[in-house]
Amino acid sequence: MLSLRKTALWLGLVGSVSLASLSAFAAEKEIGLPQPALPLPAIEPAEPSFADVTVPAAPRDVALPEPPPAAPVVLDTAETVAPLPEIPLPDPAPVLATARADWLRVALEERLASDTLLRDLRLRQADRESLSAFYAKAEHPLAFVRDGAFTAAARAAVTRLKAADEDGLDPTDYPVPDLRLAREASPAQWAEADLKLAAAVIRYARDARGGRLDPSRISPLITPKLDLPEAAEVLAQVANAADANAALEAYNPPHEGYRALKEKLAKLRASHPSSPPRLKVPKGPTLRVGMRDERVPLIRARFNLAKEPEDRTVYDDRLASAVAAFQKEKGLADDGVLGPATLAALSGPSVAHMESEIIANMERWRWLPSDLGERHIMVNVPEFRLRLVDGDSIIHQTRVIVGKEKSQTPIFSENMKYLVVNPSWTVPPSILKKEFLPALANDPYYAAKKGYKVIRKGNRITVQQPPGERNALGYIKFMFPNQHAVYLHDTPNRNLFGAGKRAFSHGCVRVDQPFQLAEEVLGEKWSEARLKGLIGKGERYLNLSRPLPVHLTYFTLSVDEKGEVKTFNDLYGFDLKVREALGLRS
Repeated sequence: MLSLRKTALWLGLVGSVSLASLSAFAAEKEIGLPQPALPLPAIEPAEPSFADVTVPAAPRDVALPEPPPAAPVVLDTAETVAPLPEIPLPDPAPVLATARADWLRVALEERLASDTLLRDLRLRQADRESLSAFYAKAEHPLAFVRDGAFTAAARAAVTRLKAADEDGLDPTDYPVPDLRLAREASPAQWAEADLKLAAAVIRYARDARGGRLDPSRISPLITPKLDLPEAAEVLAQVANAADANAALEAYNPPHEGYRALKEKLAKLRASHPSSPPRLKVPKGPTLRVGMRDERVPLIRARFNLAKEPEDRTVYDDRLASAVAAFQKEKGLADDGVLGPATLAALSGPSVAHMESEIIANMERWRWLPSDLGERHIMVNVPEFRLRLVDGDSIIHQTRVIVGKEKSQTPIFSENMKYLVVNPSWTVPPSILKKEFLPALANDPYYAAKKGYKVIRKGNRITVQQPPGERNALGYIKFMFPNQHAVYLHDTPNRNLFGAGKRAFSHGCVRVDQPFQLAEEVLGEKWSEARLKGLIGKGERYLNLSRPLPVHLTYFTLSVDEKGEVKTFNDLYGFDLKVREALGLRS
């Protein structure tokens, strides 16, 4: 075994000779240098014996000569290897930036996957998918952050969010991250801050478009087609805008009626920074100095007269002076006498109440399409008024009759497509069930007396009223097909237009002077006289050359051409319900 180890060692040494030494050895042989003889090891031949067959021979050591020393290697200076060229190291900044971007993307994906964070940010599952797609396609890992700092768009968006109350929205609904977040903050902190701002921007955009409350919860008859933007659409619009403040504000209604209310809201707040509370004083006799009345302490509290006299029910000089100052402010006779007019002024709507009414009406503007149409019809139900608008001008307006409180006119938008002259009327199922069938059960000739035609198909009954002057639709109807089966139409009971409160219909809108409106809708080709010439000649359908948007609206406040605020009764109680849903003071 030892001999084998030596042999292996010798072979290893031979194998370790460098290529340079072998080259030198070859060169020496070519110039005839004497080569030392290598002595062969003397190995005696083995003699066979019985032991070789029966017992293995013990290994014997073999003496091997030591290898000769390696010849020295001489290198010519011409063959000296040139030094390797210097290779510049890459700039670490881009590498670090790429790594940081990767960490930010990873942190963002982790947070988008968190159901808890999504709930905290008030985002839906669909928003998660939309945001994931947006961030995956984006050039930068975060929407509002670049190089460890918030972008100019982020700061502009935060400015708009903090001023949300200018548009009747609540700034506390849009919490924003701390813009002083340190550059050295972890990727997780930056990702969470970016998502927090993104969520606030998305919520603002949707609320500005009418997503703050579900209109159908106010009433099933309120069915606007809200255009709520997708999360990715909002971020792409705002984060990349030159003016993110303006881009975000633009999600609010662009209509003149909305802007006029917004301006009134700003003026109201500016002129009454800390208005006194609303006072409800019970009715009673007119009060003069020296009189006693149980209402006096209430009136004294209204004017912040803290010090009470010995007899707190006495209407004294100090209180009369405060009342006189109030009367002068309101344009009343400043005599200090608390009569019915002064009492009504004291009990009138407070600034907080007026503010909530303005905001509630601004909210209902969000239910309308952003584009009302260059030409459109607007019906304001509480005002009992129809207006045909062309561009910025009202080219026709008239009185209307709307639904009763028990059969309300629905609130929605749809396109008018055609008119019908001499229409027949098919009694709607609701009227048939509530009114017609009970009357028919009491009097089998009821239909004939009223001029109706009863059509029976199996167990189904349909009742129609043929065209004519007695027809409930009058001589013409304006059709804009909708889920509520309502429309504009004429009426045989034209004397009802003289009433102040015109809520008499079953839900449809009856129009005063309908043929004048038809002429404006159809154009010069169909004059009022020509249209009336069709009366009594059977049903005639007249298609519009292009659809005309019709908006049935519900506004209890509006600003007229002179800038004056006009108020209308809350006919169906929708205004109160909106204020309650928004948590506004009433």
